[in-house]
Formats: sequence, structure tokens, C-alpha cells
Amino acid sequence: MLQLYAAIWRVSSGRQIVLIILSLAIAFLAAVPLEFQKDIVNLLTENEINEEDLFWYCSFMMLAILLSLGLKWLMGYRSGLLGEDIIRLIRSRLVDGAISADSQGTSLRKGTLSTAVSAEAEELGKFAGAAISEPVVQIGTLVSVIGFIATSQPGLGTIALLMILPQVVIVLVTQRKVNQYVAERVRVLRKATDQLTARDVQEAEIAVKTHFDEIYDARRHMFIWKLSTKFLLSTINGAGTVAVLLLGGWLVIEGKTDIGTVVAATIGLGRIQAPTAFLIAFYRQVSANRIKYELLRELFEGIPTQQTQRA
Repeated sequence: MLQLYAAIWRVSSGRQIVLIILSLAIAFLAAVPLEFQKDIVNLLTENEINEEDLFWYCSFMMLAILLSLGLKWLMGYRSGLLGEDIIRLIRSRLVDGAISADSQGTSLRKGTLSTAVSAEAEELGKFAGAAISEPVVQIGTLVSVIGFIATSQPGLGTIALLMILPQVVIVLVTQRKVNQYVAERVRVLRKATDQLTARDVQEAEIAVKTHFDEIYDARRHMFIWKLSTKFLLSTINGAGTVAVLLLGGWLVIEGKTDIGTVVAATIGLGRIQAPTAFLIAFYRQVSANRIKYELLRELFEGIPTQQTQRA
């Protein structure tokens, strides 16, 4: 994984720094609407707000939302362009490496090259564009929202934190198995395309269809692991919401907190679930792209050219 990120940083460090700055600004703004929501609910409950103050509270809340959305748009646009630039760079280096291999008498299988240039380069390049900025946004959002909940009511903040930890453990354990099937699927697909390009279609029919069956079986196992993991994670999220309502309601009844805090904490849980789900999906994507990156490097091992050594 470190090799993958080192390669991404070498070709895009300046633009990644700009994306990181945008990410931190977005994360900082994540808890601002929650603070306004809490204040508005409490002031309305206690009848301590007039129409003009309510208008200004809502206006500033909307301003924070629009600013956050604007920064997200800018970050998405810049990361998308960066991803396309990296896709173009990967494809150029793959073609240059193939030409260099041919000139040295080391022929590269055409089916493997075709798969690498089309599908694998595209997936890896898209990932590289958001490889740093997106996790910074989501982790920052988690810290911002959980920090807000914890400062408002430590007990509710503890529940929010406890929702995340078991999900991390579950994903770390299950993703290792999924990675094995990802690598298997890529290797088998390369074999199938190699046979289709190197032989007559009728001659390769039996072998290629066997490979298709292997790909299907690998995908089936991936679905089982991913869906089972999703079931467990959704169960944890549901239990966390119930726990916040139970504890928050009890604290309100006992006079130890206010309704605004409970409402904001409940909404905050929704804000936590989205970045948590993203980070889980992102970790899976990192793992899969690490494997694809290593498989792309394998294509040109032993070719002593300047192009492939930098890749």
C-alpha cells in the first residue's frame, strides 16, 4: 500500500496538497450546521427566540451548507481531472513499456496489455485522483461530528465512537479474503484475453469459457463476503441509533441534557454513518487497487528501461 501511495505522490504531490487543504476546510464545516440546529431547537423549545433571530440563525446555517457544498464541488472537479491525467500517464507508460519490450525481443502478451490499458489503468487512475483528499474529508468529518457530539454530551459521543470501532475490525478481517478473489479475477481475465488474441476463437472456446466460470465463481464468493459484511455493519448502525435515543431520552427525562442535544446527536449519527461507509468502501478500493498496481508492475519486471523504473 505504501508503494502505491508513494507512486501517486511522486506524480501529483502539488495538486494533492491543494486537495488536502480543500478537504480540511470541508471537514471543519461538517459540524457547523449541527451547532445551528441544536441552538435553534433549544431556543424554540424554551420560547427564547423571535422571528428576526430565527431568520438569521437559519441564514447563517444555510450559508455554511452552501460553502461546504461549493468546496465539495471544487474538490470533486479537481480530483476528477487529476484522475484523468493519471489514467493518461499510466496508459502512456504501459504503451512505452510494451514498445521497449518489443525492441528488446521480449514480446508482451497483447491480451494482457489490452486489459491493462483499458480497464486496469482506468480504475487505478480514478482511484489515484481521490486517494488522499477523500479519506481526509471523511476522517475529518468523523472527528468534527464526533467531537461536537462528545462536547455536547460525553455519553452520546461515546456511543458514536463505539459504533465505528467494531466496523473497522470487521472490515479489516473480511477484506483480506476479498482481496484474494480480486487478484484471482484479474489474473484469470488476463489469461482469457491472452488466449482470445493469440488463438482462433473456436480453438480457445473451451479454455476461455472455463476461465469465465472461474471469474464467475470468484465474483460469487466476493458477493458473499461483501454482503455479509454490509449486513453486520448496518446492524451496528441501527443499534447505535437506538442506543442514542434510549440514553438521550433518559438523560432528558432526568434533566441532565436538553432536547436540542439529542436531536443534534441523532442527526449527527446520520452524518457519521455516511463517512464511515465511505471509508470502509475506500479501504476496500485501496486494497483492490494495491493489488492491481502490483499486477501492472509485474507486466514489466525485468525490463531495464527508464520509463518502467519510474512507474
